[in-house]
Amino acid sequence: MSAATESTMYRTAGEKTTTRRLAPGSTVVKWVTTTDHKVIGNLYFITSFIWFMIGGLMALVIRAELTSPGLQVVDTPDPYHQMFTMHGTIMLLLFATPLFAGFANALMPLQIGAPDVAFPRLNMFAYWLYLFGGLIAAAGFL
Repeated sequence: MSAATESTMYRTAGEKTTTRRLAPGSTVVKWVTTTDHKVIGNLYFITSFIWFMIGGLMALVIRAELTSPGLQVVDTPDPYHQMFTMHGTIMLLLFATPLFAGFANALMPLQIGAPDVAFPRLNMFAYWLYLFGGLIAAAGFL
C-alpha cells in the first residue's frame, strides 16, 4: 500500500488535475525513519527547543525561589540544588550542543555541495541516542 493517495480536482469544465496526498501518519513515519540530513537537522532543532523550554521553566522556578528572603517555592534545599544542576545540564548538554549539531546537519552538507552526510544511518542513530539519553537524564531528576 502506498503512503500517498490520489485525488482528482476539476479546475474548469474540461481541465482535470490529479494531486497526491499523503496518508495519515505517513509524515511521522517518514520523520522517524529518515536518513535525510535536513530532516535530522530539523529534529535536532525541535528537540533542542523543547529542552530549552524545560530548562527555561527550571530557571523561572530558580528565580522565583530567589525573589525574596524566606520565600520557599521549593520546599527543601536538596530539590533546589538538584534543579539548579539539571538546569545547567539541560541548557549546556541538551540545548546548546545539539543546537550546533542541528545547524551542522542542516547546513554543512549544503554549504560544501555534498548530496548527503557520510554516514546517514549513524547520523540518525546519534539523534536517537541524544533524545533517549536526554529523556533518561530527565527521568532521573523526576
